[in-house]
Amino acid sequence: MDQAITYIVVLITTSSEQEAEAIGKALVESRLAACVNISTGVRSLFWWQGAIERQEEVLMVVKSRSDLLASIIEAVKRLHSYTVPEVVALPILAGSPDYLAWVDKSLRPTP
Repeated sequence: MDQAITYIVVLITTSSEQEAEAIGKALVESRLAACVNISTGVRSLFWWQGAIERQEEVLMVVKSRSDLLASIIEAVKRLHSYTVPEVVALPILAGSPDYLAWVDKSLRPTP
């Protein structure tokens, strides 16, 4: 496993479990994500068009690499129902070497 590789966790919220499933499946099938966890029952509070909104959402937790982030964002924007979908990437600072090797093998090859 190359130490220069930056693994990431990408957080994405969706309006429904079905939408999360469709986006997650597309990311995994295209090898942009090694794994996507889908968690229902997330309550979000946020500013939208000058007002505070409250919405029940579904949270996706995507495991990937930083070199694939632009493609992940592009895919999410294409498939998502929101005008401005949340796509936020966080670096994985450390992890099980075996798990990170599996993540790397499950993704598109590093360019």
